[in-house]
Amino acid sequence: MIHQYKLGGYGFVLDVCSGSVHMVDDVAYDIISMYENTDRETIVSAMLEKYGSLPDVNEAEIRECISDIDALRDAGKLFSEDSFVGIDAGALKNRNEIKALCLHVAHTCNLNCEYCFASQGKYNGDRALMSFEVGRRALDFLVENSGSRVNLEVDFFGGEPLMNWDVVKRLVAYARSIEEEKHKHFRFTLTTNGVLVDDDVIEFSNREMNNVVMSIDGRPEVHDRFRVDYSGRGSYETVVPKFLKFAKARGERDYYVRGTYTHYNTDFVNDILHLADLGFTQLSMEPVVCSPDDPCALTEDDLPTLFAEYERLAFEMLKREREERPFTFYHYMIDLRHGPCIYKRLSGCGSGTEYLAVTPWGDLYPCHQFVGDEKYLMGNVWDGVKNTALREDFRKTNVYARPECADCWGRLYCSGGCAANAYHATGSILGTYDYGCRLFLKRMECAIMLEVLRRLGLPAEKTE
Repeated sequence: MIHQYKLGGYGFVLDVCSGSVHMVDDVAYDIISMYENTDRETIVSAMLEKYGSLPDVNEAEIRECISDIDALRDAGKLFSEDSFVGIDAGALKNRNEIKALCLHVAHTCNLNCEYCFASQGKYNGDRALMSFEVGRRALDFLVENSGSRVNLEVDFFGGEPLMNWDVVKRLVAYARSIEEEKHKHFRFTLTTNGVLVDDDVIEFSNREMNNVVMSIDGRPEVHDRFRVDYSGRGSYETVVPKFLKFAKARGERDYYVRGTYTHYNTDFVNDILHLADLGFTQLSMEPVVCSPDDPCALTEDDLPTLFAEYERLAFEMLKREREERPFTFYHYMIDLRHGPCIYKRLSGCGSGTEYLAVTPWGDLYPCHQFVGDEKYLMGNVWDGVKNTALREDFRKTNVYARPECADCWGRLYCSGGCAANAYHATGSILGTYDYGCRLFLKRMECAIMLEVLRRLGLPAEKTE
């Protein structure tokens, strides 16, 4: 299977199953599009008719191009077979070993964001803070169920986790105290809205957190539309100076400024560039996922604008890199040489099997986006996973379990997509969130183009 597209005046051909990416001229692009279903003489005639007036196109050149395509096919770099289709992707998750927990240390928040999937941190339930005892038991549960894994991951999440900061620090200290004895190593992530960030948070996080996710939506008017306190006051002026100090203090350590764009700012690249101009260099901007009747929901009519924005972002990133003022965009991070391992390509994120969310009461859910939905309660940190049938359902959430993915060129990049988004869009974790799929595919086209132009040192937009 191949995927062809043109972007920025360049032609790209992706061989889906081998992962090979080819940048080709117009003649080769058209030949490849006809190659599988058209005899060679017809291809030659069609190319001569279309391009024969060009000085560097003649029958010999066209036949040589066809021979080159033959060679790429024979080498498994074009029109390659899907060698993964017979693999039992579900079996890749059969060890019941857990590698990561999302600790909901606070089911409460000091902001009142209207679009919040977590219902302002309450997850459609009661406000609560996780006790140290529950958190400690969750860490023990992770160690006990991690098998031979050495590296374990813990996300401090909410709500707003800084509203339970003392417990966060105590849990990190406890985890460090058992690492040597248990032959484990913990990697921590903190996600915060920034309101309570202070010097203590910065110093501790820079010592202990492998990653920090900072929530900012972009320009002041965009950020303050939704990210308000309970008095309706915007938080931009409060959090941006704190996050700038935080990001600068992290040095080479990982962080991400993560925003959400909605129907109200489909020109979201302006928000990304605003954040980059402030000095943030590691950025992410996610499309809102909400009910279609929500005023902030993205619409079908928004798609052309969003596609154009992703293209504009790629060109602007390349331009800025060459001006020596680069920034990273999470969704454009792609490794064309190696790519994700086959395990990740087939099995996805591991929610419900390798990755679980823990509520303040110690209940277990497949991931943070299922918390509060009792149909997806899996067990608790004392008794373990009791709903093994549900775990088996999540074991099936792989790219080959979704019929809609069978003919999709992006399936080995997204691994079948997000189970939570699929559930909320279709009522099934084995469904697909079509709107999100289309945005993802556009991002992949842009990411591939950007990486190829980087490697080849080509201009951001080809001129004839």
